[in-house]
Amino acid sequence: MILVVCAMREELRAFDPPEHVRVIDVGVGPVEAAVATARTLASAPFGVVVNAGIAGVFRSRGSVGDAFVVASEALADFGLEGGAPLALPGGARLVDRIDADAGLVARGVAAGLRIGHGLTVAQVTTTDATAARLRQRYDADLESMEGFAVLRAAADAGIPAVEVRGISNYVGDRARSEWDFAAGAGATVRALTALVTTLSIEEPR
Repeated sequence: MILVVCAMREELRAFDPPEHVRVIDVGVGPVEAAVATARTLASAPFGVVVNAGIAGVFRSRGSVGDAFVVASEALADFGLEGGAPLALPGGARLVDRIDADAGLVARGVAAGLRIGHGLTVAQVTTTDATAARLRQRYDADLESMEGFAVLRAAADAGIPAVEVRGISNYVGDRARSEWDFAAGAGATVRALTALVTTLSIEEPR
């Protein structure tokens, strides 16, 4: 069984899930995504998790209407301001980066998707200054609000996971973001459908 996690069902309105695919909408933001994903994974056996939804793209990294398979996610602005290491007692470490399953990323590439690296934020970037700071610090291609949380919940449950994103806007000044929900949602559904199709094909023996 494949679990598809989206923030809002409207993002996947045009997706027709096969019988072996369950779609849940978890709400907006990393906390809601982590809680709902973890709860769902504990309730039934799943073999694969796919986070799917719209995202913003940093300028020069893509265009509105593009689709990506996301190979890794970073959690923005977690820890010490400025990104310096945070010394914690007992050797505790902050988890602020996570990779998608390499085999699933390869499936996305085989389905014709571009590889991207994501940044999960708790608030949508609305200025060019913030976009420039985030891009310089994290070298990310995409900005979303759930990617890291879903991949982290799946990793904690020991289930391979990947993320597909359709681009709805440019990260930065909202007046120049070229916001287009329909373009982003359409790209997301095409990417998700292509990926699910590859996952439905039996591996050669």
